[in-house]
Amino acid sequence: MTRAKRLQPVQQLVDENQRRLAQSLAAIERRLLEADTKLGELERYRREYEAQLGVRAQQGIAVTDLRDYQAFLARLSEAVRQQQLLVHRARIDRDLERTRWQEAATRAKALEHVVDRWEAEERTLRDRKEQRESDERAQRKAYTS
Repeated sequence: MTRAKRLQPVQQLVDENQRRLAQSLAAIERRLLEADTKLGELERYRREYEAQLGVRAQQGIAVTDLRDYQAFLARLSEAVRQQQLLVHRARIDRDLERTRWQEAATRAKALEHVVDRWEAEERTLRDRKEQRESDERAQRKAYTS
């Protein structure tokens, strides 16, 4: 068995690890997108609610209604803050996973390069051997003729 063939199982494991990390990165990217979208919706909703409060305040609002609006806005602001933290963590996770995937891709490429080089060396040796055998046959044929 040639060196290149002996490395095929290792190369398959390295390639599979790279594919698994790429899939994981894609899943993290989707979660980040979802979290970022939800953050945008929360921020938009908070702006709309604040605008409603401004309109109601101009028209006159009862003190209890004002307190209810303010309490709800405080809860909404806290939800926005929590979602911002979630988006921040998701970005960190994505960046870490991207780094892991890039490292795995680099290892897979390096191993592929080694296998390609070994296969080229093996082809060269095989071609030389075939040429040598062909030359020997030609010499024997010339000698016997």
